[in-house]
Amino acid sequence: MRGFALSALHEPPFPARRHPAVERVTAESAGWVRDLGLVRDPAGRRRLAGAHAAELAGRAGPEASPAGLRLLTDLINWLFVVDDACDDDGLGADPTRLAPTVAALLSVLDRHGDPAAPVPAGGPLAVALDDLCRRARDAQRPALLLRLVGQLREYLLALLWEAANREHRRVPGVAEYVQMRRHTGGVRPGFTVTDLTHPACPGPTRRADPALTALDVLAADLVCWCNDLFSYDKERGVAPPAHNLVTTIAGETGQDEAAALREAAARFNAALAAYAERDAALAVDADDGVRAFLATRRDWIRATYDWSRAATRYA
Repeated sequence: MRGFALSALHEPPFPARRHPAVERVTAESAGWVRDLGLVRDPAGRRRLAGAHAAELAGRAGPEASPAGLRLLTDLINWLFVVDDACDDDGLGADPTRLAPTVAALLSVLDRHGDPAAPVPAGGPLAVALDDLCRRARDAQRPALLLRLVGQLREYLLALLWEAANREHRRVPGVAEYVQMRRHTGGVRPGFTVTDLTHPACPGPTRRADPALTALDVLAADLVCWCNDLFSYDKERGVAPPAHNLVTTIAGETGQDEAAALREAAARFNAALAAYAERDAALAVDADDGVRAFLATRRDWIRATYDWSRAATRYA
């Protein structure tokens, strides 16, 4: 399916950029994962290393500070560890098994990175999440910290939705899936951490402009749908891929796999064209904050496409 995705998906019309510190941050983040005990078995370490989180982060945040790139890379690695535990290690197949883990992580988020709070219970995932929140808090941009915590909370709760679907072997409808995918994909926290690296990021009032919020949603959709098409072959070989745009289209419309793949690609391409048009319109009279916002979303869309073409994670 990688070949299908490469042939069917339109290449994002944004420049490909890459942070010069990717290699250094790769080693630093691997040390963070190791020191916190996030992945203990050799197979899991190989799987995580093959995901190349720093490569994705370096393309999504090519102008980030070294600390900002590290934070984004560590966040992506943390999300990969959680996803692998749910998808490949069975944690996400049983809501009653997943719920205590989610509850422990929600307790960490309730602290909002408070440096005076004790080390959280809940194991390495909780300790690592607490570290991420503390470092985000150190940026001293409380509006973005609150947004990040809220988005991570949405991500964790959406994992329970996935687990319930797996338990009942339920394939959601397309509209339901598209809405929930914006949360299960973990993309929005990545957007927010990238925003932390831009001092000119729009303030809360400007950020709430309907034109910007709609573009943000569309950017998240594009990242998630690109991922779905590149990862579909791997997912269908492991279990019934209930949480993939292709599968939901096939389930709702009754189309065969080939037709559903073509429709999913067409949705991506149409959304990408709409995104480019809206982006260009907003760029005409954009201030520094809006320009920074547009740049980060363009970088994320392009980064996901380029990273997905080479990532062994979905091979």
